[in-house]
Amino acid sequence: MPQNKQKSAKEKLIEFLENNRGLVVLFFCLPASFLFDLFLTAKRNIHRLLFSSPKLHETRAAKIQSQIRKWNESPKENRKLLCTSRPNWLSLSTTFFKKDQCHQIQVDLFDILSLDEENLTIRLEPMVTVGEITNYLIPKGYTLAVTLEIADATVGGLAMGTGMTTHSHKVGLYQENVVSYEVILGDGSLVIASKEENEDLYNCLPWSHGSLGFLVALTLKIVKIKPYIKMSYTPVKGQKDYCEMIRFLSGDDGTDYPVADYIEATIFNRNEAVIMTGQYSDYQPTLPINNVTNWYKPWFYKYVETFLTRGKHTELIPIREYLLRHNRAIFWVVESMIPFGNNPLFRLLFGWLLPPKPAFLKFTTTPGIRNFTFTKQVFQDIVLPIRKLEDQINVSEKLFDAYPLLVYPCKIYDHGEMSGQIKRPNPDYIVDGTNYAMYNDLGVYGVPGFVKRKEKYNPVDSMRNMEKFTRDVGGFSFLYADIFMTREEFEEMFDLKLYEIVRRKYFADGAFPHLYDKVKPEIDVFELGRQCE
Repeated sequence: MPQNKQKSAKEKLIEFLENNRGLVVLFFCLPASFLFDLFLTAKRNIHRLLFSSPKLHETRAAKIQSQIRKWNESPKENRKLLCTSRPNWLSLSTTFFKKDQCHQIQVDLFDILSLDEENLTIRLEPMVTVGEITNYLIPKGYTLAVTLEIADATVGGLAMGTGMTTHSHKVGLYQENVVSYEVILGDGSLVIASKEENEDLYNCLPWSHGSLGFLVALTLKIVKIKPYIKMSYTPVKGQKDYCEMIRFLSGDDGTDYPVADYIEATIFNRNEAVIMTGQYSDYQPTLPINNVTNWYKPWFYKYVETFLTRGKHTELIPIREYLLRHNRAIFWVVESMIPFGNNPLFRLLFGWLLPPKPAFLKFTTTPGIRNFTFTKQVFQDIVLPIRKLEDQINVSEKLFDAYPLLVYPCKIYDHGEMSGQIKRPNPDYIVDGTNYAMYNDLGVYGVPGFVKRKEKYNPVDSMRNMEKFTRDVGGFSFLYADIFMTREEFEEMFDLKLYEIVRRKYFADGAFPHLYDKVKPEIDVFELGRQCE
């Protein structure tokens, strides 16, 4: 019998690092991420101090126009497609678009430009972050109509991609709350896109991911708020019961039931969920105040899980802390990096280092780590009809066996034919007497159960089956995450008829990458799937 080959020192080191990933993250990634963030913050603040001013916005936009016009003057055969020079690692997208194959345009736009309290709108440059805009608006008694829970997300990234929050059952997707976009096109011209002006471009900029032009400013809707969210946690057992309750609370049945300001659910297993409803509130002395974002506090989803045994509970959460409640644990993604991260001693001593900055994680991603995220983890947000909620959960369990699951109800409006990349909702899903259907975000994050148990698991097959289910029921995938579709399947999920017309009309053809090419993974997922067989 042949003897087993001795493992090399390198192989032993790799095996140790893989088996003790939490310690590696604790003693290297978190301190390095913290220092990395300090550097980026200092660099950003110095840039703002020296170069930023709302009064200089037009000058900054003109510099971008000048770069594009210079590109247009170069020989056509030498022109590479355009993209921003912003590094991939600063994006929250899980993909790594090959910017080195493009002509990169410098876009440095970080300012809040103006607040219109009469019309409840705010005008911003695209690189303002969610953390910055909440710091600016909340002391004034406002917040964005749709505020993502991750502080490092930018308002421009959400506008050209998409966004959803626990207020979306009232106001819809992020795109429904954009009043206007200011965009520089492939010919160097600057145009405004709104419902009144260049409406076709306005309809296609959401979900375009920078494939139609360079966003230089946008005007967003804001909403009036109170200082607290009165948060109620309701544990529900039985899949049928919690699914029906989520649909009822979201207003899917068309009744006049008073819908809460914020609704979300965390599903901990097929039979147990905690449903959360939040109302804007002033201080109420009879209710406890929970500062959920304090570094020593339990991760929010772990805190929510306690109500499965504790029963129903109501408390007040300061509004900014509520909006960023999932930031520290990046929902529950950090658990796969630091399995002991919610331990009270860890939180007390090291919780202030969380979360590891997405920019640092992407900056340090090697090809090996990238393959690991493909084969050993799942990170997806999928928008599906809420009337198919039971099916969503069952399909997700069968394909990934990954809990918890996140559920945010959201209005998806029927804007008619040729209204952008999002297909019209199936008429069967439309809420009676309205022009919208109630959908929901299904968030599937973490390590699949098959991987934890070291069972056979093909991530490509699982994701392709999930995408097929999504197409079959009229849903769609958020495109910040990796997709596993062919171009034909992608065009079945999304409606690109108007998008293709807009690309030709507004000088994007030959100037910017196509949407599919912009969002598809940079690695061959099909070959990766064959390797997993």
